[in-house]
Amino acid sequence: MHSTTLHSDNRAEVTAALAQDRWIVACLCAAWCGTCATYRATFEELAARHPDKYFLWVDIEDHADIVGDLDVENFPTLLIQRHEHVSFFGTMLPDPLVAHRLLLAQAELGEEELARQANSSEERRQWQRDCNLRALLNTSA
Repeated sequence: MHSTTLHSDNRAEVTAALAQDRWIVACLCAAWCGTCATYRATFEELAARHPDKYFLWVDIEDHADIVGDLDVENFPTLLIQRHEHVSFFGTMLPDPLVAHRLLLAQAELGEEELARQANSSEERRQWQRDCNLRALLNTSA
């Protein structure tokens, strides 16, 4: 398995991993969701193709204390973050090529461009306030 699944007993380990200097790719799903169950294999394929990134699987109902206020409208939802900049938060087509291209495009962005994009719209400013996994995990610890 190339991704980590968030559990109540590995929060400290996940928090430490999120503090490292690499991209974070989180899939926000729910156990009852058939699309999520199918997408899990795709997510693992992505993690295998991008071993330099940290892949995290989060069940939004099991971990509502962390992500309960996030506006997850549909599944699967991806959250992509580098340091303190959330660069993507949204529903993803369950297609491995689309997610792969998205990750490649995000990884090409430098810190200055990430900062510029983070402030480029009210939606993206909200991502920075509400979707930062590092902050969310630290707050719930």
